[in-house]
Amino acid sequence: MNTGTHQVLLAEDDTHIRELYAIALINAGIEIIMAENGEQAVRIALEKHPALILLDIDMPLKNGYETAHEIRQDAWGKTVPIIFLTNRSSSQDKAHASMEHPERYIIKAETPVKDVIDLIKKSITQ
Repeated sequence: MNTGTHQVLLAEDDTHIRELYAIALINAGIEIIMAENGEQAVRIALEKHPALILLDIDMPLKNGYETAHEIRQDAWGKTVPIIFLTNRSSSQDKAHASMEHPERYIIKAETPVKDVIDLIKKSITQ
């Protein structure tokens, strides 16, 4: 079932942001799988078992919180690193996300793409 030890699932509904991160990940030599909404992200994650999930919060069909929660219900999903990548910066949003035990909570507008890629590379090679 696990198709790649260094595969990253990029779950982002905004086409431009998804393409930006996809190009950066590919250029860093990281294999990616993409999802455009939360339902698709859950299905792909549970089928492909990526090494890490990069997860937006504001997505259609299931938001990032619901998506992470559903993935965490699976035995494999309990331990997969999840990085929330969002522009939601309130303490309530961070607290809500923390219930799903993310590896990181990153604010898109405050974090250069290169820094996000570096964090991902460190996480999947540990």
